[in-house]
Amino acid sequence: MNYTRNLRYCRRQFFNVYNNSFSTSAIKSQSVQQVAQPKRICIVGAGPAGFYAAQYLLKQLSDCSVDIVEKLPVPFGLVRFGVAPDHPEVKNVINTFTKTAENPRLRFFGNVTLGTDVTLQELRERYHAVLLTYGADQDRELELHNEQQAHVISARKFVAWYNGLPGAEQLQPDLSGRDVTIVGQGNVAVDVARMLLSPIDNLKVTDTTEYALEALANSKVERVHLVGRRGPLQAAFTIKELREMLKLPQVETRWRPEDFTGVDAQLDKLQRPRKRLTELMLKSLGEQSNRQSGDISKQFLPIFLRAPKAIVEREMEFAITEVQENSAVATSATEKLPADLILRSIGYKSSCADAGINFDARRGQVCNEQGRVLQDKETKQTAPGLYVAGWLGTGPTGVILTTMNGAFAVAKTICDDIAANAFDTTSLKPGFDPSNKPIVTWEGWQRIDKHETEAGKAKGKPREKIVSIPEMLRIAGV
Repeated sequence: MNYTRNLRYCRRQFFNVYNNSFSTSAIKSQSVQQVAQPKRICIVGAGPAGFYAAQYLLKQLSDCSVDIVEKLPVPFGLVRFGVAPDHPEVKNVINTFTKTAENPRLRFFGNVTLGTDVTLQELRERYHAVLLTYGADQDRELELHNEQQAHVISARKFVAWYNGLPGAEQLQPDLSGRDVTIVGQGNVAVDVARMLLSPIDNLKVTDTTEYALEALANSKVERVHLVGRRGPLQAAFTIKELREMLKLPQVETRWRPEDFTGVDAQLDKLQRPRKRLTELMLKSLGEQSNRQSGDISKQFLPIFLRAPKAIVEREMEFAITEVQENSAVATSATEKLPADLILRSIGYKSSCADAGINFDARRGQVCNEQGRVLQDKETKQTAPGLYVAGWLGTGPTGVILTTMNGAFAVAKTICDDIAANAFDTTSLKPGFDPSNKPIVTWEGWQRIDKHETEAGKAKGKPREKIVSIPEMLRIAGV
């Protein structure tokens, strides 16, 4: 028992010294054995990529400390603000991230904006390595005339609206029309369609924001068109998302039989996940003529082989396409669809948060080779100790599992580079200086978390998210 107690005491003493940056006097007192300097690593962005990378680094490098710097006062990024409210099981990964955050070698600094509150150069001077993981916060556009009209908004903003991203409460989407046309057929597009068509009672028990619940309860939307450039064999949504749509009460899914011409003949050539998804679509298509329409009040209308061409008053014009070598090629034929509200869901892109980042504006991502940020694109020379992970480095691809694998891979690269002495880790680095800044610590986030869950419990919800940053800071005690 005494040995265990002494061991715990030694560990506490180690971390006390560790968190005080190993002051010079403490080091000099070690006359017999030189104490190794801690390897200080800063991660910019508290979303899935950031937390997964932190998890790997803390496990593999016993002599490292990790600081996570986050623009918002609250952590978890896309898990908090991107995952659909009716998918609480996906948000369970927050439990894993919380365990990582409670590691004594990790510090969380919320309400810190890269490029405004601190520059990349300052971080590089204060840490041995810096990993950028701040995600993708911009939309790819259709580049059509009239795209900036009020009834044309991005699915990303709509998701942020019902998920409580600070500032998104100002969106106020117009749900007074009958028809919504979603351009894009990925899982985000299907999430949005499901939110628009779900019975309001199903959403009241989720963490959907109260203002969104009120708007959805008063919604006049009856039909959601989900439009894609290519055919059913190239559909970007997953079988799980489709199954949920097919099971929505009072909602009828209507396929266009002509979109599936020749599709059944391709089944044996498909890999298993694609084959199962296609079989489900064909099964649903085959059953739709026998469905009873007595209690049907809304329709989900997937439409393939249509490319956006023009936005007109309460309509959207599409070019009819053909799939050639897996690409959509527009023909001269067109079709107009009713569109009281148009939601663009054709992908995200990142923004350049700091002038010191080597950023590819066209692709919307940081220039890198396998996670190592490039100092020079021509010579492929990398910036020592500077890395990128997640959508900021790869573009918006895959699901959370994809992000996890990518973050682990980049974190391993950091470990390999440290082992190979690819950059200096022997010098003393002070880490982030939070003085004179309104910082939200992990303890501050826990106060926000407790407030949200208690407010949600009173309404029969998992949480009621705070959307005001000043209110977050007040509750956090900043």
